[in-house]
Amino acid sequence: MDQNRLIYFDYAATTPVRREAAAALLDALAHFGNPSSRYGFGREAARRVKEDRESVANAFGCSPDELFFTSCGTEGDNWAIRRGAELNRRRGKHIVTTAIEHAAVLETCRDLERQGYEVTCLKPGRSGRVTAEQLAAALRPDTALVSMMLVNNETGAVLPVADCVRAVKAFDPAILFHCDAVQGFLKTPEPLARLGADLVAVSGHKIGAPKGVGALYIKKGVRLPPLLTGGGQEEGLRSGTEATAQIAAFAAAVRAVAADETRLERTASIKDYTLSRLKQTLPRLEVVSRGDAPHICAVTLPGYKSEVVVRVLGDRGVCVSSGSACHKGRPSHVFAAMNLPKPWLDGALRLSFSPDSTKEEADVLVSALRDAAGSLFTTLS
Repeated sequence: MDQNRLIYFDYAATTPVRREAAAALLDALAHFGNPSSRYGFGREAARRVKEDRESVANAFGCSPDELFFTSCGTEGDNWAIRRGAELNRRRGKHIVTTAIEHAAVLETCRDLERQGYEVTCLKPGRSGRVTAEQLAAALRPDTALVSMMLVNNETGAVLPVADCVRAVKAFDPAILFHCDAVQGFLKTPEPLARLGADLVAVSGHKIGAPKGVGALYIKKGVRLPPLLTGGGQEEGLRSGTEATAQIAAFAAAVRAVAADETRLERTASIKDYTLSRLKQTLPRLEVVSRGDAPHICAVTLPGYKSEVVVRVLGDRGVCVSSGSACHKGRPSHVFAAMNLPKPWLDGALRLSFSPDSTKEEADVLVSALRDAAGSLFTTLS
């Protein structure tokens, strides 16, 4: 399919690589030295990584020595949860998370359950959120770790992470708090370090960097053991030769996005426009979640099968999803946890936006969805 003709509303799945990131990547590929090498070419590579770390840390609102590069958000989540639980194992083997987390969190917690940990999953309300009061009620003397996302990747709901951190630390400051902020980095107003969490994972490809790079924030004073051992890179905490080109591209994307001071307002505006046009054009359509975050919302066409709608739209060059791209067609555990009626669950679609999404693109989406609904069989007819 001609990518120049794509109407893309799946920015929560991945984003196009920004020009600034691509240029930085190519430049870094030409400077191919190993940052661990002691001669000048290696020292130059190390200097570049240091500067890139400072750029990402600045966007986090943290010190560079609290920021460690990873390969992706999934690695960061695994590192934080597995080693956080290990670090606090003398406290106990109880973990609290939510039923709407990304699979990178839920599957890691399930694996720890098989190793003898007990996991409490907080259920969301119809809004798709959990509350600090729910979390506080779930804490126990043997709670070792709490893991909670900042922005849900399917509904756009923003969870009250800062309030939850305060509740956890009031109960016991020794409990570690991990936040998956993959969908929140540079897409919510406050720097992530201000959440107060001990551990925060992000991914580059959600903000215009190439796939294969992310970061984990480890709050100063948290002695998190490494997940990967070997040559001792990243201050001994994440071994493996630094992916200098991906890191350079990540930092360039961070700088470019952070410099766009109206990005959140523009994204929210096009989302609002799209939802309004959809409701005007498709009376049967229901809004599952408008999304607190500016870039994600969820709708449903009760009686239609979302995976069929996604394929029909895709054939017309319009890209949306039926949930997380990582589900690969499986039913959404997020929408199920919200106790949606089955027709709503079956017809649920996620729409996600960028600051550069346009009204013209939104109009094409609305027309394509109207035509798809008119041509497809509905189980309610």
